Amino acid sequence: MANVQLKKVVKRFGDVEVVHGIDLDIQDNEFIVLVGPSGCGKSTVLRMIAGLEPISGGEVYIGDRVVNQVSPKDRNVAMVFQNYALYPHMSVRENMGFSLKMRGESQDDIAAKVNDAAQVLELTPYLDRKPSELSGGQRQRVAMGRAIVRNPDVFLFDEPLSNLDAQLRTQMRMELRKMHMRFATTTIYVTHDQIEAMTLADRIVILKDGYIQQVGTPIDVFERPANVFVAKFIGNPPMNIMEGTFRVENGARFVQAGPSRLPVTDGAAPNLKDGDPVLAGIRPDSIKMGDRIAKLPEAWLCQGEVVVSEILGGHSHLEIVVDGEHKLIAEVEGRVVAHPGEIVPIGFEFNRMVLFDPETTEAIY
Repeated sequence: MANVQLKKVVKRFGDVEVVHGIDLDIQDNEFIVLVGPSGCGKSTVLRMIAGLEPISGGEVYIGDRVVNQVSPKDRNVAMVFQNYALYPHMSVRENMGFSLKMRGESQDDIAAKVNDAAQVLELTPYLDRKPSELSGGQRQRVAMGRAIVRNPDVFLFDEPLSNLDAQLRTQMRMELRKMHMRFATTTIYVTHDQIEAMTLADRIVILKDGYIQQVGTPIDVFERPANVFVAKFIGNPPMNIMEGTFRVENGARFVQAGPSRLPVTDGAAPNLKDGDPVLAGIRPDSIKMGDRIAKLPEAWLCQGEVVVSEILGGHSHLEIVVDGEHKLIAEVEGRVVAHPGEIVPIGFEFNRMVLFDPETTEAIY
């Protein structure tokens, strides 16, 4: 078991710098998820930790050891890839034990470790099968088992669920979380799927263009995003962003967004002055409809015109136009049947509103 530290880590391909001086401290036994859009540098960071990609600058520590010049096989990390990377001519048993065989471990030790991992991953009935005889989820569990038997200091996962269908992804997310709780090994997980990030992570690291945008718990980054990018990337549907002006009248503080006045909670954004331009961020689940409005202690109340509605089992998504100019997405409980053009009352939990600087896009708290 080990902590992992990245100190001013840089990666260049020729003259192009793609990772820009990243600092990150990952605690022992922590489950960290690196998330961001394609090309943000998350897989490159993971590969530098694994030793599969040379570091252009900075230092990577695993435990107390700088591993910049340490070969991948000597870092005691285990990596699970998106494409499983199983040997097709070997059985599940042979695939899982191959790295131990290359280490020169005894047959008895290999068999014991493979059997233990297979029991944890419910692969015991399939140990003598070839990968071609397994489902996608079973193959991914074999790849995980191959990592588990090595008893590494750090697990590295590079988008391991991307090739699975939606139901299997949900199942495998739970398996990964249970595996981490059982083995308590430092885990670094790369994904572009913010649902995986929110459900798996102890902390999320959000990257964009090779820079870290925010590091925090899933609730932190959801409720208190550092900037507009994080606000719109984390959350499905993403946060609604409205342009407005901060106003103070007779002691009341609010954002004037067209004809709408969005109250600003006392104590929030204390450095804003009357007339400052702002962006107001509103989470879709903080917009309420129907009898839910009456249960709000305080709310911004108005009417909106429905553009389209989607019923998604136990909740619904509605696209609503407010004041003829602000298009909002609402995520409301229950099955809401609303027709295009219908006028509906809505309420907003303004104590969850987040303000952003329109020039820097950074959050104002």
